[in-house]
Amino acid sequence: MTESTLYPFFRTPSPFNSEAPLFIYLPGMDGTGELLHVQLAGLEQGFDIRCLSIALDDLSSWEQLTEQLVSLIEVELKRQPRDVVYLCGESFGGCLALKTILRSPHLFDRLVLINPASSFKRYPWIYWGSHLVCPLPDVLYRMSCVSFLPVLAALGRIGEHDRFALLRATQSVAQNTSIWRLSLLREFTISESELHYITQPTLVVASARDSLLPSVSEAHWLTDHIPNAQMHILPNSGHACLLESDVNLYQIMQTSNFLYQPKPGIRTVQPQLS
Repeated sequence: MTESTLYPFFRTPSPFNSEAPLFIYLPGMDGTGELLHVQLAGLEQGFDIRCLSIALDDLSSWEQLTEQLVSLIEVELKRQPRDVVYLCGESFGGCLALKTILRSPHLFDRLVLINPASSFKRYPWIYWGSHLVCPLPDVLYRMSCVSFLPVLAALGRIGEHDRFALLRATQSVAQNTSIWRLSLLREFTISESELHYITQPTLVVASARDSLLPSVSEAHWLTDHIPNAQMHILPNSGHACLLESDVNLYQIMQTSNFLYQPKPGIRTVQPQLS
């Protein structure tokens, strides 16, 4: 069910660049879309960027989030058709990216997954451990967000300003929303046969020192079953790797030969309604 006061929308964190490929970023559990800021200077070199923002009280199902996201993208492409569209999902957003590309594969040309939380259900200690999360008094909830930061990120690799930004984003999400999004991760499932249907070139970025999820193992599993997938391992990074000053997503895509120049002519995407 949906109890949200606002529908998801796209933030445009950099000037419009309608001649560049469209880069759609789907955020982690915070859902704000604001934590991509460290990567913007690099990504702006080659992309027109949109960051999905989900309301802090949004209790939408996977199906609702997927349909709302597809509608947003169709509106964006009708307004400005593109030759190339990248879909990038981080953590929770990685699960949404997988749902979305399976729902509407015709919209996308490239898929980027960054420490996707798609492993959640397949690892019992994570799945059952999430059941222990229960409502807390507001003060204790905010304190728990502080104590959770060392698990969420390699804090020594993140600047002081960005550590505070991560804490603000974590604390900004209503407690019942956090519990709801954990329940979505518990129910998320994707089969090997479904992954075979993802034919777009796919890049899976995984942090070797992720203390939250087994991201390297998940990257191996995904690249084994997505036909045209490759992985890039960040040997010293934590889960929230895009906030780390030494991580440059644009350079990672560049060194992985994951960038290409659009061919002459514009592809017009006709929205498909279901």
